[in-house]
Amino acid sequence: GTKRLVEGTINPGETCLIIEDVVTSGSSVLETAEVLQKAGLKVTDAVVLLDREQGGKTRLEERGIRLHSVCTLSSVLEILQQQGEVAVEMVEKVKKFIQGNVFEPVAQNGPAPVKRLCKELSFSARAKLPGVHPIAARLFALMEEKQTNLCLSADVTSSKELLQLAAILGPSICILKTHVDILNDFTQEVVKELRTLADRHEFLIFEDRKFADIGNTVKHQYEGGVFRIASWSDIVNAHVVPGSGVVKGLKEVGLPLQRGCLLVAEMSSQGSLATGEYTKAAVEMAEDNSDFVFGFISGSRVSNKLEFLHLTPGVQLQTGGDNLGQKYLSPEEVITKKGSDIIIVGRGILSASDRLQEAEKYRKAAWESYVSRLGIRA
Repeated sequence: GTKRLVEGTINPGETCLIIEDVVTSGSSVLETAEVLQKAGLKVTDAVVLLDREQGGKTRLEERGIRLHSVCTLSSVLEILQQQGEVAVEMVEKVKKFIQGNVFEPVAQNGPAPVKRLCKELSFSARAKLPGVHPIAARLFALMEEKQTNLCLSADVTSSKELLQLAAILGPSICILKTHVDILNDFTQEVVKELRTLADRHEFLIFEDRKFADIGNTVKHQYEGGVFRIASWSDIVNAHVVPGSGVVKGLKEVGLPLQRGCLLVAEMSSQGSLATGEYTKAAVEMAEDNSDFVFGFISGSRVSNKLEFLHLTPGVQLQTGGDNLGQKYLSPEEVITKKGSDIIIVGRGILSASDRLQEAEKYRKAAWESYVSRLGIRA
């Protein structure tokens, strides 16, 4: 619309009440208050549904804003414990985590709040960051809901097998990565059925096309041709070799459809040239196009901006490599040590006699590594 931060009729000097769902550090309320105050409004109070009791109330009071919460996290835990919904051990574990991760009060006009011990935000918290892409927000939310940060690389040549994988493994994954150009029997009916399965099992579709041409060409590759990728795939990816034109071309097609793009910042193959300045250029290009680009294909965390997601291929429970230069890392190495968010697994699952059982092993390993990274089990 008008692209104004504050809409409606504003009478300078009036008092404005801020209403929020959750308060952790209080930063979101403070940022909103600053915008309102610049518009000439007074902010003295804020109402929140849940106070996580991690220092937000104190920080707001220091800035002259009284926080009124419907409930606190500790009171919710007590009720759930009394109703037998949550074990005593879990209540104590969560309370311990909260006490060890409190945002320190800071002076007015001082630096951003500093949180003790845990430097991570949960997926659900990252979904609510101001600049997060809609696809990223959706992905963060469904990962938290399904407790999975596993992407299945469905590199199969049969449409029947592709749909079987989606139907059986759908509940265990957050993303299904496809290579439709290797299907021997591709039709639009196949992706229509795949789209139905994705909606049913709540996972996103990622066509691993790795666009790498001039803007006008990738625009046509994305929108038209035999595959018509933009009509059914939530996510695509691109190399940054051609320069910013590749993203601009894709964005012309994908942005109106609310699609998202990942940039290839690093690769898991031996001897990859996607390092150093190349990776830096990919990050800069993502930041310049954050209305369409929401993350990276990379071997580690390449950006400190928590709005961006990092997906890492070349993951197996048993580390090592193959005779074609592919290097494999474990889920723990990728998520806990290298700071990635989602593991991409193909052969590790597809070569198993029981694919569902193997997928669950990977899902649990990746999720437990994420939880460990948050510090909840520390």
